[in-house]
Amino acid sequence: MANRVFNFNPGPAALPLPVLAEAQRDLLAYDGTGMSIMEMSHRSAPFQAINAETEALTKELLGLNDDYRVLFLQGGASTQFAMVPLNFLGRDQTADYLITGSFSEKAHKEAQLIGKTHIAADTTTTGHNRIPPTDEINFSPNPAYIHLTSNNTICGTQWHEFPTDGDIPLVADMSSDILSRPFAVNKFALIYAGAQKNLGPAGVTVVIIRQDLLEKASTNLPSMLRYDIHAKNDSLYNTPPCFAIYMVNLVLKWVKNQGGLPAIARHNAEKAALIYEVIDNSGGFYRGHAVPDSRSLMNITFRLPGEDLEKAFVREATAAGLVGLKGHRSVGGLRASIYNAMSREGCVALAGFMREFQQKNG
Repeated sequence: MANRVFNFNPGPAALPLPVLAEAQRDLLAYDGTGMSIMEMSHRSAPFQAINAETEALTKELLGLNDDYRVLFLQGGASTQFAMVPLNFLGRDQTADYLITGSFSEKAHKEAQLIGKTHIAADTTTTGHNRIPPTDEINFSPNPAYIHLTSNNTICGTQWHEFPTDGDIPLVADMSSDILSRPFAVNKFALIYAGAQKNLGPAGVTVVIIRQDLLEKASTNLPSMLRYDIHAKNDSLYNTPPCFAIYMVNLVLKWVKNQGGLPAIARHNAEKAALIYEVIDNSGGFYRGHAVPDSRSLMNITFRLPGEDLEKAFVREATAAGLVGLKGHRSVGGLRASIYNAMSREGCVALAGFMREFQQKNG
């Protein structure tokens, strides 16, 4: 444990230490079975129990009833970019997209290959440094669904209030902030999230889908792209990513033991405040990318006065055991990803390093 670093990588990201420790204990033999979870048949009773419990825990933490199903799929959020329109965008329909960053752009690009789309809001002209206010959102008449990305990992912005348009299905990519705070989950007809940021290791994608939307899913698709088939088979139509689902199960139990989403939200707000305070009080040495009312509590993006200083910051931070702080290659700068598993101690250490670096170089 002495050589553990503070991991600020955006994904795959840090996992809770108690989860890693439990997985280590179970690695060779799970719960008296005499075999690893990675060796166990997905048709076996022990794994089916894990699978069912993981769905139940997800619904419990989000406050969902039996109007929703939770599926464990593969292919990451990137596959969902296409799977959503394939299932729900009819030939004569239009899907509305809210463009607030790179991943919402990618989701829209995939949907354009499948059917008609409408951009209801777009923050490209301001460098995706903000979430569009309600008066900038222009929905099309009766869209098939509305799609948004709840948290933008590259630019460090986050929806704090979600838009609605009556009974139109609302779809969200929540890969980087799912289970980080309570929210009005019943607003959403479908939520998907790659696990590798806030739920577990890479390899499984969690899909939360409302039953009434599930009943409208296309049946004229290859089986692996049909939500209804995955739901009917309890995510076991094909061999699922068993170990990744097991790890999500452990993370969900950890979230529950922390006090659920209200406690996690307080923890995340306190962590983010430590770093944003340094940025705001730096006299311009650190410049946050996101406007204050759109700031993400998961991904804090900022710049220094020059690229040479940014390179020195990353190099010296890494040497100090603060890793993964380089910004995304498409925008540069710096980024601290502080998902649920990042400790307060890690954020205190980063804030202290930032102050010391400014004193030396400001």
